[in-house]
Amino acid sequence: MNFQLSEQQQQIVDAVQRVCAPFDADYWLRRDREGGFPDDFHQAMAQAGWLGIAMPEAYGGAGLGITEAALMMHTISATGAGLSGASAVHMNIFGLHPAVVFGSDAQKQRWLPPLIAGRDKACFGVTEPNTGLNTLRLKTRAVRQGDHYVVSGQKVWISTAQVANKILLLARTTPVEEARGTEGLSLFYTDLDRSTVEVREIEKMGRKAVDSNQVFIDGLRIPVEDRIGEEGKGFSYILHGLNPERILIAAEAIGLGRAALARGAQYAKERVVFDRPIGQNQGIQHPLAKSWMELEAAYLMVLKAASLYDAHQPCGAEANAAKYLGAEACFHACENAILTHGGMGYAKEYHVERYMREAWIPRLAPVSPQLILCFIAEKVLGLPKSY
Repeated sequence: MNFQLSEQQQQIVDAVQRVCAPFDADYWLRRDREGGFPDDFHQAMAQAGWLGIAMPEAYGGAGLGITEAALMMHTISATGAGLSGASAVHMNIFGLHPAVVFGSDAQKQRWLPPLIAGRDKACFGVTEPNTGLNTLRLKTRAVRQGDHYVVSGQKVWISTAQVANKILLLARTTPVEEARGTEGLSLFYTDLDRSTVEVREIEKMGRKAVDSNQVFIDGLRIPVEDRIGEEGKGFSYILHGLNPERILIAAEAIGLGRAALARGAQYAKERVVFDRPIGQNQGIQHPLAKSWMELEAAYLMVLKAASLYDAHQPCGAEANAAKYLGAEACFHACENAILTHGGMGYAKEYHVERYMREAWIPRLAPVSPQLILCFIAEKVLGLPKSY
């Protein structure tokens, strides 16, 4: 059993760090204050060839695994870009996975190269206001009319919809009362037609650089050739992207936690009170040391989940555990970084308060910690289903 990165994997980490170097903490602080999508960062990642890290080489991607993608996302976040930087490219890495697996060759040739090159930006339209995580109760309707579907409905918490020109959309093609089991939902990848789609940005606690939105769809026409796979099978296609998403979110959270921990430790070395650095006090040392251990443990679970996924082995428990452990370790590290800074931790110029606000994202999304605990209890421990 080898816990060392391969030479290729270490080269990926080093190369991504070089791309991120011009986008320092002050860059992301400005983005946090002013908002606006970080197009220059997105383009830098595209020009370096990283947006297609886990997409097939035949369409311009690197053809690597979720392990390498997780290393990349962890590295972006850990440079100090945090969830703002990671979210700017996150959709590319996992979002079109259902299209890669279930799309036709013609669809992949049409869709993937412009996304990998950075010419297209996509958003992920699944969550709705009144259904939350109960995806099988989605209400957005797609009605077949000849060679098109006509879609109406609402979506919420749709990231990058302000700047996206494409949307991966899950919509109901069979009324819920007529649908059987997990069938009745269909998956589309299509143009985000602003004449029939209204996008309203949600003001939120953090990550102002990457927008989150309410989306109102009224008569969006989608060509049949923009449907992925069979009609009514969309939910099963979406499931294939859930484990990679959890793994990547976990990796990003751990990167954010490590960025916060590094700032906390550096401040503890430099800050002198009562003629000694505060880092000499065990009351400062111990919380930071504990956070290091929590982040390391969560990171190992990310690598285990990613390696299982890349080996085409079941990894639901490990992916969910990685997301849970990564989010909790990140949150504690950000909290300890602020506490180490004392009052200065509340000041934006020291960056850790921004990290703390972003640390809520992996805790809340894409699945709640409570549902992960329910999943582990039921699927791993064999306990009765509680919901």
